[in-house]
Amino acid sequence: MTLGFTRMHVRSGIHLLAAALFIMLSDPTLKAADLPHPPEPSGASLAFTSDDPVVVRACMLIEQGKLAEAEAMLKQPGAGPARQEAMEIIVRIRAEFNLGAEGLLNRLRGSIPDITADDLSRWTAAGEAQSRVLDGKLFYFNREPSNIFRFYPDAIARRKLPPAVAGEKWRLEDHLAQVIAEAKRTGRRQVLPVRHRVHFTITVPPGAPGFIAGATVRAWLPFPQEYRQQGDVKLISTSPAGAFVAPSASGEYPIEGAPQRTVYFEQKVEDASKPLVFDEVFEYTSSAWYPLLDDALARPLPADWRGGNLNQRPPHILFTPELQKTVAEVVGAETNPLIKARRIFSWVDANIAYNAEVEYSTIRSLSGKALASRRGDCGVQTMLFIAMCRCAGVPARWQSGWETKPLDWNMHDWAEIYVEPWGWLPVDASYGRRKSDDPEVREFYFGHQDSYRLIVNRDYGSPLQPAKQSFRSEPLDFQRGEVEIDGKNLYFTHWKYSVKFEWM
Repeated sequence: MTLGFTRMHVRSGIHLLAAALFIMLSDPTLKAADLPHPPEPSGASLAFTSDDPVVVRACMLIEQGKLAEAEAMLKQPGAGPARQEAMEIIVRIRAEFNLGAEGLLNRLRGSIPDITADDLSRWTAAGEAQSRVLDGKLFYFNREPSNIFRFYPDAIARRKLPPAVAGEKWRLEDHLAQVIAEAKRTGRRQVLPVRHRVHFTITVPPGAPGFIAGATVRAWLPFPQEYRQQGDVKLISTSPAGAFVAPSASGEYPIEGAPQRTVYFEQKVEDASKPLVFDEVFEYTSSAWYPLLDDALARPLPADWRGGNLNQRPPHILFTPELQKTVAEVVGAETNPLIKARRIFSWVDANIAYNAEVEYSTIRSLSGKALASRRGDCGVQTMLFIAMCRCAGVPARWQSGWETKPLDWNMHDWAEIYVEPWGWLPVDASYGRRKSDDPEVREFYFGHQDSYRLIVNRDYGSPLQPAKQSFRSEPLDFQRGEVEIDGKNLYFTHWKYSVKFEWM
């Protein structure tokens, strides 16, 4: 255990030094005194923060889709962790874009029986089928046609949907109206608590790389934080028994404890023909959070503000000229922090469309990607919102875990902003402005949160406890878990997870 934490500190130090170098290389006018203090982990591969000329050039080639050329360059003498991680990013990109035209057509035929190759070519040329040319060959994103059915009118119009299932359905907007009414009735910010029970399992199958008799398998599973409207956390059981539970995050800046909270297992493989299963059952209570906001009551930050969360944090939060220009256009001359953040929230909602996203470990900068493509999933939208708020002088930070709505649970990311006199306020840029005639329901997710959340992470990119020795499958977020065999990462494609939510 002691050795693990030593590695964590060394690796974090390397990561932070690389991050500082990345800022100074990106903007030569910056000086050491201008860098974030205290420094924060980047949440990205060393490859994306390295000043190694070989890695910098290789990353450029990777962006251009010249993966084989990048691989050859990275194999030159002088290998280091940044080069190794760049090689792994290439492997992950190939896994993300491994679908050929015929394979995608076969998927589409289930919903559009008369689809043709010409249709797909036309949609691809229009940029509506997410694809990349890798080493001269066209590949589609392995989660298509999800984005085709989000963006391309012809595909949407021709899609044959399965018949609707009859019966009463739970509606989010009904819940939001109940939250608002209860908060007004009671005068409380924290209302409508929901007790959750969660059963989370990771299964490592025979045949996984390194899965041999005697190998040591380490697994980190998500576990709830004790934070504000989420509490009464109880671990019911683990299998194998004796798992280590990381401490809940505490404090504000810097956050102490485990900003990304885990249950940790370590097990030796005894029989390589049988899978290893890591299992946890826990309970927690999540309430809605609904402070009554009034623009006229918002106050500027105190002169002695020490809460951080205003700085750049490369590579995902950088005040590039494009971002600064966008913030200036959105915020204008406004000085009220609550109004500034609301304008940014509305702009992200209107201009950054939701789409199925590639793995974050393959994206150099989430906020940069959002601005360039005008698309992204919840994490990409959230990171852009955070970057824009910080650039506008409003403290903003990351929060994530799961959305736990009864009919639609999934991994999810959102943000918090700091505005006095209310303190930290949840903001969900991905949920955005709701389609409702009630303005309070429509604007609910600016400054408020529903009862159906699982907060696992109070920051991004934080070291796991105990530390992971290898390049994480997800270096930024933590929701599905992480697995390592004999000190080597086991990527998502080599193991499975399952989660079951119950509402008690």
